[in-house]
Amino acid sequence: MNIIPQVQAQVIRKGLLGKNKTIATAESVTSGLLQYAFSTIPDASQFFQGGVTAFNLAQKTRHLQVESIHAQAVNCVSEKVAKEMAIHCCKMFISDWGIGITGYASPVPESNNKCFAYFAIAFEGKIMVSGCLEPQNTEPTKIQEEYVLALLSTLQKLL
Repeated sequence: MNIIPQVQAQVIRKGLLGKNKTIATAESVTSGLLQYAFSTIPDASQFFQGGVTAFNLAQKTRHLQVESIHAQAVNCVSEKVAKEMAIHCCKMFISDWGIGITGYASPVPESNNKCFAYFAIAFEGKIMVSGCLEPQNTEPTKIQEEYVLALLSTLQKLL
């Protein structure tokens, strides 16, 4: 399974390698799929520092320094949480770029039975872009793939 289109993979590869920059990820809703996507890009070891998948409040607080009072109030799903994840994964992996994403890939009562995800992309400690993704798909695995492709497309534009 290769979820990243070859052309997009080459643009991201060239954008990072050509500028001698690295990237790391912090994700929950995508369950490591973003890490998988980066790992399939040719020469990934030259720019992909790694990633962390943290599903709950305790892990997001411990590993990504997410502020716990706010995170608990929003079930760890907000733009603020995504921003903290992006910034702190850069620190954790000593990378130039960082991507954070948190949200829902299946309807649950905590999300008012809607699917959405908040994301943020950081560069050198500053948030470059953040926002909310609302999927077109209804199947959880397709929603996760849709989130990953949207993030990669956004990153490609920033590079």
